Amino acid sequence: MINVFDSATIPVRERLDAWWDVADGSLMPTTIHSPDPEAFTARLSVLPLGQAQVASMVYASLSSRRSPKDIRRSDPESYQFALIRAGRQGIEQNGTSAVFQRGDLVIYDSSRPFEAVVSATTPAQTVLLQFPRRMLPLPADQVAALCGTSLTPGSDGIARLLATFLTTLTDNRTPYTPPDALRLETVVVDLTTAVLAHHLDHRNPPLRSTTHTLYLRIIAFIDDNLHDPHLRPTTIAAAHQISLRYLHRIFQRHHPDTVATHIRTRRLDKARHHLTDPHLTHLTIATIARRCGYTRPADFTRAFHHHTGTPPRDYRNNT
Repeated sequence: MINVFDSATIPVRERLDAWWDVADGSLMPTTIHSPDPEAFTARLSVLPLGQAQVASMVYASLSSRRSPKDIRRSDPESYQFALIRAGRQGIEQNGTSAVFQRGDLVIYDSSRPFEAVVSATTPAQTVLLQFPRRMLPLPADQVAALCGTSLTPGSDGIARLLATFLTTLTDNRTPYTPPDALRLETVVVDLTTAVLAHHLDHRNPPLRSTTHTLYLRIIAFIDDNLHDPHLRPTTIAAAHQISLRYLHRIFQRHHPDTVATHIRTRRLDKARHHLTDPHLTHLTIATIARRCGYTRPADFTRAFHHHTGTPPRDYRNNT
């Protein structure tokens, strides 16, 4: 992990403001207060995993509020999934509030206001997973119902597996290669999806309905055919013998993005993996573009640059 902040290296009276600045840049903008600013201490380490990030945080008592104004100022449009390792922490979001202790899991949304309070006689510890909302293939309105609620592992095998995985990532000081980081990104997002889907199964049985099964088949079909430049909503609907209107309705119910947006995102995610795979260094960028369904290299370069903020050649050279 990369050490981003350690209050021990900062003058006492500057620590809280410094932590506020770092949290704004590394996590999301919030308004932070401490009951005793001159006694405030904190440490932050981060592990980038593609578009996801795992952070290990240790901090003294504080309150953190994300207001509508903060959201308007900057919104990463991400989910944060917190594993409490020490201390008592409370959060209120989406009309739900709860107090969490060691071993608890909680999810919250950067696009919705929230208020968090940390109360600890000794420094609190949290592992925080953060990734773009669009990476979670679950209905946003259903995930919103879980924000601020306890997703405690207990005897729940899937949640316990995610908690163990997050702890291992933060405790293991062995550096990961860029290709390994992208693979771990896939694993951690899939595990998070499994945990949330498990809880939604109890709240919303239709997730196991015929339409959800068809949705999963369609998602798999898209992933298997990303190389096909003719892959589009009309061909997907025809392959599954459903109308285009019904295909869009299935995505509206089960996915945060449209069909076309999902295809484009999956193609560019596949390209990111190919560009950083050491076994594919012999492939030209144009070849990788074709493997991801782009017949015109210029179209691929433009789309990739817009998606990642970096041209594909620079992305390959710098990872």
